Amino acid sequence: MLHSRVLRYIDEVARSGSIRAAGERLNVAASAINKHVLQLEEAIGEPLFERLPRGLRLTPAGEILLAHVRRTMREYSQVEAEIRDLKALQGGEVIVATMNGLAGGIVPKAAALFCARHPRIRISIKVMFLRDIVGAVEAGEADLGLAFNLPRLAQLDCLGSVDARLGAVVSSAHPLSDMDSISLASCLPYPLIFPDRSMVMHDLVAETFAAADLPAEPTFLTNSIEAMKHLAATGDSIAFLSKFDVAEELRAGVLTYLPIRDRPFGQNVLTLVQRDRRSRGLAVQMFADELLRSLKLSSDPDGSSTGS
Repeated sequence: MLHSRVLRYIDEVARSGSIRAAGERLNVAASAINKHVLQLEEAIGEPLFERLPRGLRLTPAGEILLAHVRRTMREYSQVEAEIRDLKALQGGEVIVATMNGLAGGIVPKAAALFCARHPRIRISIKVMFLRDIVGAVEAGEADLGLAFNLPRLAQLDCLGSVDARLGAVVSSAHPLSDMDSISLASCLPYPLIFPDRSMVMHDLVAETFAAADLPAEPTFLTNSIEAMKHLAATGDSIAFLSKFDVAEELRAGVLTYLPIRDRPFGQNVLTLVQRDRRSRGLAVQMFADELLRSLKLSSDPDGSSTGS
């Protein structure tokens, strides 16, 4: 044990009010406990207990020491629990429920980094619609949920969130790819790729064009982020996605993300949630931290992200 057994002796004497009773509870000779108490009092230079006819009572110095003793014992218990959890990293599974664009980029990248360090932990990535992600985390069928615009629910514990505003996503060879930002109107001459009505993003994109009084007629409609990225990468089409949807393609130089400067799309927040922080095992906690690091890096490689 990292800490001397005298800590347990002091704690038990204070609880029992008697060295003899403390010895009986700890199965230690009362003379041994008394010896340690006297040695500690000598070292401190103050009595720790008042010797009364019917037992012992803490002195002010004893109360200060007891607070330290109990705090130390609690901290040591926490250390022991963390070490036990660390042993649990020798096996187990973390289940993540997420959306298809995220499952095609940032989540598997974080999983690969994590599993390189913890090869005996299995990461299961499940692609779901938004409502199903919420249900899976609430029911305990997934340890973590990562999605855009998750509802704020008392049952869901938010571990972190970042701004994931949509922008125009084009091929690195696209005529607009050298721009720092573009106007919404500048997208109209090119084939547009819209999410279909089954996706939350559809209304976000369609309503922004409508509010700008721009007659946007999509050439492509799909509920697949992968299809959107492929269409944008292989021609002059423009998709409307977040940086997180195209994190790997941006890193590889295949696609370019262009902010919309005049009429930005509405709020789009990417959030990592779990059901209950208190029930989180160390493997889940560590993988959640890995995901949050990846989110911050992808949102702002320079490190100035304001994600919570």
